[in-house]
Amino acid sequence: MAYTDIDKPSDYFNTKLYTGTGSSQSITGVGFQPNWVWIKSRSLAVNHYGYDSVRGVDKRLQQNISNAESDTDTAWFRSFDSNGFTIGSEANINTSSATFASWNWKAGTSFTNDASGTGIGSIDSAGSVNQDAGFSICTFTGTGSAGTIKHGLNTVPKMIIVKGRSEAKAWTVYHSALGAGKAIFLEQTSASTTSDAYFGGTTPTSSVFSVGSSTNVTGNGITFVSYCFAEKKGYSKFGSYTGNGNADGTFVYTGFKPAFIMVKNTSTGGWQLRDNKRTTFNLLTNLNYANSSSAEQTTDGIDFLSNGWKLRNAAGDNNASGTAYIYMAFAENPFVTSTGVPATAR
Repeated sequence: MAYTDIDKPSDYFNTKLYTGTGSSQSITGVGFQPNWVWIKSRSLAVNHYGYDSVRGVDKRLQQNISNAESDTDTAWFRSFDSNGFTIGSEANINTSSATFASWNWKAGTSFTNDASGTGIGSIDSAGSVNQDAGFSICTFTGTGSAGTIKHGLNTVPKMIIVKGRSEAKAWTVYHSALGAGKAIFLEQTSASTTSDAYFGGTTPTSSVFSVGSSTNVTGNGITFVSYCFAEKKGYSKFGSYTGNGNADGTFVYTGFKPAFIMVKNTSTGGWQLRDNKRTTFNLLTNLNYANSSSAEQTTDGIDFLSNGWKLRNAAGDNNASGTAYIYMAFAENPFVTSTGVPATAR
């Protein structure tokens, strides 16, 4: 029995911490050339910033607000490099002596899809995909009507994040635990909403995902980007759990030792971001909220284990009694590698 599809998760996802210098610097040690870089200051109350190789190095989105894409100069993000990325002097991502976290994903294989020519989907798309890691970045232009879009994964995505680029639109999230008849929003604390207008009420397939008629996902003439994720055994998991409201909290099984998790209360609550680099031992208390510009907090402790995580708090944002939560998680190590080497607990 194979325990994992990927023996070395850090070839495809990695958290890299750095300290600002106030002048241009190359951030190295990521371990690969990233295609999506998400940056947040730990010590400063500034926005989240996202860059990807499909939209280009000079195109900035901010995960905690719904603003349209911004063009930037070389003071911001400069390049995706073979072992990381280079940033300019912009204070929001490089204030001298301030601390920062970056979360990095690898796609890498370009694709384009002329829907009318290939018969795949109804809306043209282009992007970058890594089928081994189950991650793709897709761009498309809305038609104002429901449609289908090629994602490139060659397997069914479990989570999709769609963001309007040319106009201010919500970060609209499909999560398989909620189903295609619901959506939830990355920059908001609000509960999931029930409507087919976002993802058409249609579960994604191995070739396409659906969008409904909402301008958040297919406004006529609006450009969009989507980040699509499929599960890979021993590397990634997109699931749900129910809190127990107890300091001896719920255990969430993933089949791997986590490197990164993002958790959202499906009712009101923020999106908690945690990783294995900011706290290198249990109890993990360092976190940011994807929906907030606030500096890093130390609260709501959890343990990262060899096969999942254990909640050690009764907080409403991750362990309220009887409350449903959704999550995305990526591995530091699979529980057991393909050659039989087990992960160790922290």
